[in-house]
Amino acid sequence: RSTPRGAASFDVHATPAVTVHMIHSPATKPTLDSRWPLDPDIEVVVTIDVTSRTVDDNQVKISYYDREGRELAVAWLYLTCVEVSLDVDWSRSGRVKSKGKDKDKAKWTWGPDGQGAVLLVNCDRDSPGAWGTDSGQADVRTPADLQDMSVMLLRTQGPSAIFAEYPVVLHVPESDADKVRVFHALRGGAHPFYKPVLGPDKLSYVLEHAGHGDSTFYVEGLAFPDRGFAGLVSFSASLLELPHKDSPGTPIFTDTVVFRVAPWIMTPNTQQPLEVFVCSIKRGADSNEAFLEGLRALLHKANCKLTVCSEQDTRSDRWIQDELEFGYVEAPHKSFPVVFDSPRNRGLKDFAFKKILGPDFGYVTREPPGTSVTSLDSFGNLDVSPPVTVRGKEYPLGRILIGSPLPW
Repeated sequence: RSTPRGAASFDVHATPAVTVHMIHSPATKPTLDSRWPLDPDIEVVVTIDVTSRTVDDNQVKISYYDREGRELAVAWLYLTCVEVSLDVDWSRSGRVKSKGKDKDKAKWTWGPDGQGAVLLVNCDRDSPGAWGTDSGQADVRTPADLQDMSVMLLRTQGPSAIFAEYPVVLHVPESDADKVRVFHALRGGAHPFYKPVLGPDKLSYVLEHAGHGDSTFYVEGLAFPDRGFAGLVSFSASLLELPHKDSPGTPIFTDTVVFRVAPWIMTPNTQQPLEVFVCSIKRGADSNEAFLEGLRALLHKANCKLTVCSEQDTRSDRWIQDELEFGYVEAPHKSFPVVFDSPRNRGLKDFAFKKILGPDFGYVTREPPGTSVTSLDSFGNLDVSPPVTVRGKEYPLGRILIGSPLPW
């Protein structure tokens, strides 16, 4: 639109921060004085890698010439470069680093050479006096709670005037919102304040004071990978153009990151034991006092902690292996054990929730889709093998084994 009538060639000059790329066919060449023919196949691409200090502090000058080499007109392109970058522990090093140019933060791959951030379900209880798990609380009550969350940094740099006109919005897809919760670390007085900004009841958050560096967010998982949920959740930061005040806005640029929620991992009973839970039955002919005496002697030799559950706590239900299964969750920055409470729900129904759930000891349970509970819902029929290779395929965490009530 800026090309004057009679123009046959042009040249491009830019301020030092701007890089000019000429995209053309091999047959098209500039003249000795660096002028290019006005060929429709030529494309001029400009990039900037330095954040602007002021609005329009970078310029591109395009000069047009006629066939005799006389300058006919000049067009100016004014550029303002801002940075909007959403960053997570993409490399799984335990720290959030700035993204490299060759990294795709929206992809997640398995394995020791894989990429993508990991999120823990915040299923322990670090908050004293709280009822239930920390993920059930829509606030942060203790610094220990933050250690179970993954850090996400939103980096914004550039002139304040730009961000006053073009807001930065952090958002989560509606399909992922009930699986995660995000807190924004804010300074309010002597102590930081953690404001819940995304989650089951909030899909977007407008960043205030954008352009002033890093904003720190803490992300917690609310749901384990399960049937219907593969474990992947994504977050995006968008720079929006607002045609008018009440407009939802059009994204100019969007940066997206992906987390995978760490699964619950069951541990085989061939591992070195740390703690053994056993029920005490003292009354009647079914007393297990002799069994407990032998178990105490054995665990003393093994230097292993023994936790004896009283008859009052177990409501005379001795079959603790049917009620509980132990496992863990792990991310690069944190790992803790998690007890899986079966839907068997007999005398030991509330034991794991009341007696095991606590600081850095998580809890999860599942209920059957119907009302009936079968023997396969008892965890005596649930186990996991040690690491094993089957038909050439490695299972480094073992294979889950489910028993059967049928004789064959």
